[in-house]
Amino acid sequence: MIGKCKAIAHGSTALDYIFREGKLGSRLAFHNLCSRGPKAIYEEMKMVSDYNTLCRNKFLRIEIGIAPQDDKKLPVSELMRIAHLFAKRMGLDNHQLVAVTHKDTNNMHIHIIANRISLYGEVYDTTFVSNKAARVAEEISREKNLTIAKEVKAKKKYQKTKASPMREQMKQQVQKICYALLDKYKGTGITGHSMFLYELNKNGIAIERMKNKQGKVYGLRFSFAGQSFKASEIGREFGYRSLQKNFEITNKEEPKKTYRIIQEATEKKEQPDAGYQLVSPSRSSISRDNDTPQAQNSIGAVADTIVGAADDVVEGLGDLITPSTQGNDYAETAWQRKLRNQANRKKKRGRGL
Repeated sequence: MIGKCKAIAHGSTALDYIFREGKLGSRLAFHNLCSRGPKAIYEEMKMVSDYNTLCRNKFLRIEIGIAPQDDKKLPVSELMRIAHLFAKRMGLDNHQLVAVTHKDTNNMHIHIIANRISLYGEVYDTTFVSNKAARVAEEISREKNLTIAKEVKAKKKYQKTKASPMREQMKQQVQKICYALLDKYKGTGITGHSMFLYELNKNGIAIERMKNKQGKVYGLRFSFAGQSFKASEIGREFGYRSLQKNFEITNKEEPKKTYRIIQEATEKKEQPDAGYQLVSPSRSSISRDNDTPQAQNSIGAVADTIVGAADDVVEGLGDLITPSTQGNDYAETAWQRKLRNQANRKKKRGRGL
């Protein structure tokens, strides 16, 4: 047996739910109540709860799950005793409550809706109330020799993970195919992505996109030989977003190198060659502030002539395009001299004013 408890504000909806036709099994308890219908019970509870204006969640929803193996040996009379005993152990003697059973699932369970405000106007303390309900359910299970949910969970924890050898074998086969194709087409862009999906389908693996109620895709599911696997079971690389990232083109260094060479060459207004020494644009001897439209146009023209040969230049130079110590020292000296001259000119203008 397992117990859950939570404070709620929608008491009327909860009462309508537990008395709904098709779900309702047996009526077990009507404690401190005169009414028998959901609407009348709510009005009766509301008369008491209205005396407290500060409390927001004025109702308690309790669920008691019965194990399938215990269902047959528990008649209605015994279920009534369990419901009353559970409410007493939870400290609800002075509260209004109703308890019924539901038969809409394979496992029979008990629903209890209680007024959180007592007949004396006290508010029921819900600190760790769900833990308290679980503990009470465990105590009653031991007393009545029923199945204890905690022990069942412990047994499942130490069971073999490979419960279905055939399914595990299929999963390993899918993983092997998926990882092999991912290594083959990783970083090849949209074309590689398309080829990845094509070869998966060719190997009998279908990918299904999982959508939420709003129609948005939130995950993938892989199907193979009658077995279905979530993307997380196959591998973290095969999630909906992570799978797309794997096919992004990762070789972005060559375009960066080409752009850098073109930029440096346009500033120097000369064709790049093997003897060209890279100098930081911020330390270039060309002043950006004094650029004129004509100069910018000429730079653009030079850039257009260089674009066609940029790839060949990068391949030919490779790692040889590195600034030498002598070139850096010379550029640094020229840069410092220019800064001093500019500072001196500003001082002279200030004196003249």
